[in-house]
Amino acid sequence: MKTINIYILVLSLLATFYSCIDETLNVDPNRPSSVPTTTLFVAAEKQLIDNLRGEQASLRSSALFIQQLSQLTYTSQSRYDIPFSYSANIWDGLYKVINNLQEIILLNSDPQTKDLVTASGAGRNSTQIAISRILKSYAFYALTDIFGDIPYHSYGNDDTDFEALQQDEDNITPAYASQEKIYKDILNELKQASDTLLLFSSERTFGTSDIIYGGDNLKWAKFANSLRLRFATRLKVKDPTLYQSHFEDALTKGVFNSNEDNAIYSYSAASPNEAPYYRATVTANRRDFAISKPFIDLLKGENPQLPISDPRLDKYAALNNNGEFAGLPYRLTDGQSGSFPASDVSLPGAIYSAADYQEVLMEFSEVAFLLSEYNNWSQNDYEEGVRASLKKWGVPAIESEAYISSLPRADQQSVLNQKYIALFTQFLEAWSDYRRTGFPDFLIHKEDPVYTGIINDKEVTYTFSPLFGDGGVPSRLYYPVKEQSVNKKNYQAAIAQQGNDMIDTKLWIFK
Repeated sequence: MKTINIYILVLSLLATFYSCIDETLNVDPNRPSSVPTTTLFVAAEKQLIDNLRGEQASLRSSALFIQQLSQLTYTSQSRYDIPFSYSANIWDGLYKVINNLQEIILLNSDPQTKDLVTASGAGRNSTQIAISRILKSYAFYALTDIFGDIPYHSYGNDDTDFEALQQDEDNITPAYASQEKIYKDILNELKQASDTLLLFSSERTFGTSDIIYGGDNLKWAKFANSLRLRFATRLKVKDPTLYQSHFEDALTKGVFNSNEDNAIYSYSAASPNEAPYYRATVTANRRDFAISKPFIDLLKGENPQLPISDPRLDKYAALNNNGEFAGLPYRLTDGQSGSFPASDVSLPGAIYSAADYQEVLMEFSEVAFLLSEYNNWSQNDYEEGVRASLKKWGVPAIESEAYISSLPRADQQSVLNQKYIALFTQFLEAWSDYRRTGFPDFLIHKEDPVYTGIINDKEVTYTFSPLFGDGGVPSRLYYPVKEQSVNKKNYQAAIAQQGNDMIDTKLWIFK
């Protein structure tokens, strides 16, 4: 079997088990010589969600950028002082996921192993490869949406710019592929993976090792096609023909049509498999995050764009000690935030705060909103998207229909505002959608007031003062510092093409 030369230096397969290995040893007696694909897959799923929903990619960056959460302590990230270590950890973590998925693909392709890895209910070689391509595409989408141009690899495209997973031990400094090429290839990867899975739609792959869908090939195919709607919509302006063709083909092949299709990773109440937010707060015994005032005001009907109370308010937010829903002013300095104790503001609600929270990779409500946009902001799809979100969060049908009947008519603003609300906890996608559309258009920018009231018997007005960037919502994160030394030539080529390595440099897909 050919050796994988993953971009990240010296990655161990056993890293997926979250164990520490002494890298000075030539032989680790505890490391198996081969790992079943089911073991690799269950680890890759968890590591993917852990990385995307953890503190650095989510709570301390994208959740703050789109202003659904606010910081109670250490508020510098909400003012755009983003540590370079965040970039390194996100980068390394997602490439480890990709490495594991690529290993599954290679084990299913190598004549010496391909027959062995189909044993014990793991499924066909072709369907193992297809599902791995889907999750690989998801990880690459996250990387490119966070950083822009990145080292990339494709299963179905031998483009010379795709060097991330070269099977050449001498190449440890891969080129960065353009975001344009990455997006277009991801669409093809998802299409080909879905087409394969539809051929064997009644079969199962990876069995109980698949936490997301329990090995259901048909649901994985629907997930791939639904993701195509998301990514094709990114290209709506850049390449309208490609947008149209992938959107129509995905609809023909089958996308999510109810919450039963949602791509969900269910965490456990038992240690060490609790959900990321629970680990960041309850396990760590910290109260660093509250629901932001702009988001609470929106849900309470105090934003003039949506002057009706949202029945998801008590699902998203908890009552403060006064029995009220009170958002934390956004983008305060550390000194200012000290005037707002955790007991006075609304922390995230019990559903999201639970150890066994079900993290969502994509859901039916998003598909409905994408369809509304595709169909010129259709009313029916808009209402279906809102209805699906309300149902997912446990809002009774009577309350749901009353809320829907009070909504403003479907148009760009109303549809995208509801999509923004529905994407709560899916912070990366909400951030990406904002960068694509500019909605919601009421987010706070430089010098905007964030709080007016009485503090220590004095009337004060706090305004937003960013520490870095141009004062708008960040467009990306910095590349990891190690890129400037380990892969300097390709790093410099990337920033020459994309723009300076700054948080306000707009990515190609969002220009």
